[in-house]
Amino acid sequence: MSESVPMPGALLAADGVPLKARLARQRRLRQLKAVLLVLPLMLFLLLTFLLPIGALLTRSVDNPEVAAVLPQTGRALAGWDGRALPGDDAFLALAQDLARAKEEKTVPELAKRLNMEEPGFRSLLQKTARKMPLAAGEAPKAALLDIDERWGELPYWRAIARNGHTVTPYYLLSALDMQQGADGTPELKAEEERAFLSIFGRTLWMSFWVTVWCLLLGYPLAYWLSQLPARRSNLLMILVLLPFWTSVLVRVAAWIVLLQREGLINSALMALGLTDAPLELAFNRVGVYIAMVHILLPFVILPAYSVMKSIPPSYMRAAISLGDHPFAAFWKIYFPQTVSGVAAGALLVFIMCIGYYITPALLGSPEEQMVSYYVAFYTNVTINWGMAAALGTLLLVATLLLYAVYQRLVGSDKLSLG
Repeated sequence: MSESVPMPGALLAADGVPLKARLARQRRLRQLKAVLLVLPLMLFLLLTFLLPIGALLTRSVDNPEVAAVLPQTGRALAGWDGRALPGDDAFLALAQDLARAKEEKTVPELAKRLNMEEPGFRSLLQKTARKMPLAAGEAPKAALLDIDERWGELPYWRAIARNGHTVTPYYLLSALDMQQGADGTPELKAEEERAFLSIFGRTLWMSFWVTVWCLLLGYPLAYWLSQLPARRSNLLMILVLLPFWTSVLVRVAAWIVLLQREGLINSALMALGLTDAPLELAFNRVGVYIAMVHILLPFVILPAYSVMKSIPPSYMRAAISLGDHPFAAFWKIYFPQTVSGVAAGALLVFIMCIGYYITPALLGSPEEQMVSYYVAFYTNVTINWGMAAALGTLLLVATLLLYAVYQRLVGSDKLSLG
């Protein structure tokens, strides 16, 4: 095989290889090294971030219980319109599936899932399973109706038919206080059965006010720190960072001590004669707001201070020297340059607020519990992974929508930490 001959006029390296080819090879090597350097981080993010999110999204629509335990019944109800009782083949399939489920001890799992759809299904299934298998030659429809007349009611059969597939919208609809109607279309639940829409509204409302208070307190403080000499501002910045060295649980416990009826704040107010009786500061929304603002305030101060420190003081002096009022100069010249840091801090605080759990759980009453409390409740108490995943999925969607709004209003190129 003949050696490649360089083009006339091509620059050659010392070893005779064209310089362009050598530069291209070196560029590919640098790119390969860069990929190898970030590969551990990419694998870490994949295992600890992307895969859990994927599992969360999958679990919110996963519905294996009914399809696995009642496969023959699901096939028999595939073409059923739900307007009248199904045929004898469905009753026979149900009897056979329940007999097998009794042997495999999977009836409790099935009963738990279907009881979510139709109250009373647990007792119906357990009562029927105890009578399985049916006697040889016994008509399955008459036998099941003899065991429990509820097998003659349509809602129970509709619940089985709706859950014959391994994917269901039940959990996501329930998290939005909705359900599937008799014809399968989503509809709102009865007024007395709704809960989660108000919980989501409460979560967003409390997060909004915590963000507002953090902005109102954090912006002036960040501005004051940015105007101080470097040595003093660095010293005071340590006080801002000091809470990060203490556990959130410890800080919440300290606020309980301070805010309770016999706490230090009420004792001081009464000693000074400012109040005649202890104020209700703990175990209500006031205490939750105070603790959350204290915990999240540094997340506004740090990005705002970072941006403010980079703004040259000469801009304000030039505007004032040209006859502008100091406040007008601040509003027209200084404030627009701090929007990126303020927006970053507000976005960070709001996103952290909507996922808060410990502070409302310890310092609030049942009326202050946010969505994350119910995620923990369904995970640890009722072991309902579907509802926990559905609530988490809706929180993720809310976070992504919030980021999209900020990107539209502020822009990803300006949404920075300094």
